[in-house]
Amino acid sequence: MFELDPATWDLLVEHSWSDFPYEVCGLLGVRADGSCAHYPIDNAERSMTYYVMDAKQLLRAMREIEDEGWGLAIYHSHTHTQAYPSATDIRLAAYPEATYLIVTLQDRDRPDVRAFSIVDGEVSEKRVLVRDSAA
Repeated sequence: MFELDPATWDLLVEHSWSDFPYEVCGLLGVRADGSCAHYPIDNAERSMTYYVMDAKQLLRAMREIEDEGWGLAIYHSHTHTQAYPSATDIRLAAYPEATYLIVTLQDRDRPDVRAFSIVDGEVSEKRVLVRDSAA
């Protein structure tokens, strides 16, 4: 399972809409209490079908997440397809300890966020729980 607070879920969806119809991407630093630090990162390719994180922004975010000892979640949007890792997503998944989140805008009225583990090309879905921020 992967837990998100409502504010982080909203940030992921808002970021996904921010450059529609292009894919967006970023990182979450997952703190021990389950809260997340959000790092939106420019899609250097500004593509509708894939993402490449801006190298400088990525390095800065990864350093902070590592320095803080937080867990890692990597996210991107699918603006026209379901929230499931593409063959490219699977091939480029370089962090087996990370949770990979995909925000889909395929159903414009009902964006969704799904979470996956990708290890050695094997995809396993994790249930996403949006927890009450008062919990």
